[in-house]
Amino acid sequence: MRKTLRFRKLKTILLTSIFISIFPITNLYAAGFLRTEGTRIVDNDGEFLLRGMGLGGWMLQEPYMMQLSGISKNQTDIKRRISELVGADKTKEFYSAWLKNGVQKEDIDLLATWGFNSIRLPMHYNLYMQPSKNGVEWLEEGFSLTDSLLAWCEANKMYLILDLHAAPGGQGNDLAISDAADVKLWNSARHKENTVLFWKKLAERYKDKEWIGGYDILNEPNWGFQDSEDLNGCKEKLNEPLRQLYIEITKAIRQVDKNHMIVISGNCWGNNYNGIFPLWDDNMVISIHKYWNYNTLGEIAGYLKFSEENNAPLWLSESGENSNTWHTDAIKLLEENNIGWCWWNYKKMPNSCPMVIPTNAEYELIKQYWKSEAERPSADVAYKGLMKLAEDTKLQNTIFKKDYIDALFRQTKTTETMPYTKHLLKDNSPLTVYATDYDLGRCNFAFYDKDTANYRTSTGINTPWNKGNAYRNDGVDIMPCKNLGNGFCVFSIEDGEWLQYTIDVEKAGTYSINLCTIAENTAGAVYLSVNNKRTKTVSTSGSKLNWHTSTFNKVTLNKGKNTLRVYFEKGGVKFSSIEISKK
Repeated sequence: MRKTLRFRKLKTILLTSIFISIFPITNLYAAGFLRTEGTRIVDNDGEFLLRGMGLGGWMLQEPYMMQLSGISKNQTDIKRRISELVGADKTKEFYSAWLKNGVQKEDIDLLATWGFNSIRLPMHYNLYMQPSKNGVEWLEEGFSLTDSLLAWCEANKMYLILDLHAAPGGQGNDLAISDAADVKLWNSARHKENTVLFWKKLAERYKDKEWIGGYDILNEPNWGFQDSEDLNGCKEKLNEPLRQLYIEITKAIRQVDKNHMIVISGNCWGNNYNGIFPLWDDNMVISIHKYWNYNTLGEIAGYLKFSEENNAPLWLSESGENSNTWHTDAIKLLEENNIGWCWWNYKKMPNSCPMVIPTNAEYELIKQYWKSEAERPSADVAYKGLMKLAEDTKLQNTIFKKDYIDALFRQTKTTETMPYTKHLLKDNSPLTVYATDYDLGRCNFAFYDKDTANYRTSTGINTPWNKGNAYRNDGVDIMPCKNLGNGFCVFSIEDGEWLQYTIDVEKAGTYSINLCTIAENTAGAVYLSVNNKRTKTVSTSGSKLNWHTSTFNKVTLNKGKNTLRVYFEKGGVKFSSIEISKK
């Protein structure tokens, strides 16, 4: 136990120290309730720009976050499947461990250290309330989790914004995001009443808490009120039921709480505001969600118009699920237009997040069974895999993606590159540099790749930025390469792409540099640029069976920092490592 605690503290200290060195914290502590002042959010010291992270997957599991896309439709279905494998009691034990481990004090401490000043909490109503014969029974579990989270946020001078992610009855036909099965909210007076009661109860509890940043009262409604064929409400012209519910919730909150901002979202996953305006309260924020489109002024011009016409601030309450390049460009665009942001998402199993939850062999067997690709695992095997998964949601067990955080903060302010990891070439000792450990920085500065982000809502084309979805979140394509180097290699390299590495050299001299590659198609062609001096072009092997060494002799390296770029004049190879040795 003591060893585990020491490791947890060591990892947290390590993560903290890494990012203090990468990006010095400039966030000033806020003071007082957040509130709106015209088109800006302010505190007692003036304008306050929200820079936040969402805690999706904690209180509400979306299937894709657990690598269950195409297997389960929502959290209720996931629970049902788990219960069929291990029984009701062990299912309850798994979810108890999931909630206990998924967000702890050290998580919030780390987020604050990185530079985040706010947290968005996606809430599932069933942790706070359940219908009863007498109306509603209030549950302590959700409130207790929220109280602890608020205390950790307050200790770090961070705002906590409460977001109703799963409303009673479900707020739309995208079943996964609200854990809905048969959507009933819009056709049920009781579910609407319970949604209003939910917010009044929270407002009563937190009305005097300054570090509650606001109430995000309904996440991504998506429902066709006028046209049942318009499943997600993207063509809706009036949105009357949505506006009316918002007004009723606002009225209930204001009966007990005059302090906190109220955040509203449009239909069609927060994008369709037809019929929602004019606003009905003087302390309201217009939420927008932005995914997979171009990061141009034209993409947000309509929202900026909403802000000016209603004299209310915009807040990008959800965005992400894209490459580092897209993230950097989006945040630059937002901050240039004084729009605060909250990224999605802190922890999950896929690669595009700062803390990746690792899988395990037993959980993989569960997935294979659910996909009808393997026999049913025993209850003991399934239980082991699930509890291991819950244990691995703890901070010290997740896989840290430092390039992701670097893109949100440092890269939005500078084009300068910096080492992904330290590469020190000592005299008479060869140095191995893994291909995947190229420098941190923007495309065209730390690397060049032709597919750097997914713009499918603008182009209609679903483009993977990292085709292997492994190791890093840049446009560089990385895949597992077992029993080789660090277990990963760069692949799907196109003509003209390149990677940059910063090498520290103890002693100036002439060195030999070897590149380890293997053909994917035919032989490639590669050259180096060392401190802006180009070498000759060397052909790589056309063999798809054996790794090949491309050698560059008599390469001069200076004492101290050296910049090495590997240019693929002709791609079509996999690239594993660089070895530098004294000639």
